[in-house]
Amino acid sequence: MTRAQRQTSLEEAHGELYTHVSRFVREADPIGLIAIGAPMDEYDVEVSTILPRLREATSARDVQRIIHEEFVHWFGAEIAGPPEIYATVSEEIWKTWHESAAGPNKEAAGNDHQGGIR
Repeated sequence: MTRAQRQTSLEEAHGELYTHVSRFVREADPIGLIAIGAPMDEYDVEVSTILPRLREATSARDVQRIIHEEFVHWFGAEIAGPPEIYATVSEEIWKTWHESAAGPNKEAAGNDHQGGIR
């Protein structure tokens, strides 16, 4: 799958949430890849594994743990660094996800309006 195809797939699956999370992670640049000239979509693979796990989160702290775990998975613990460097981006992602249509408890509520039990 090309980078463009992966981006399109992520946008289709997660809508604006993908766009926001991708931007937050890119701007945070937690391991400095963008700063040294990596492509702007460098973190899309990590974002693609973070987004589905947001359903596990009940707080920004959980989001921080998820992001750190994914960066450790993709880059190793030494490169990923300590969980603390993901705190700010986690707060941004938590807030945006919490407010998004896909956020916690929104899907269940949305189903009620689409033929579910009222």
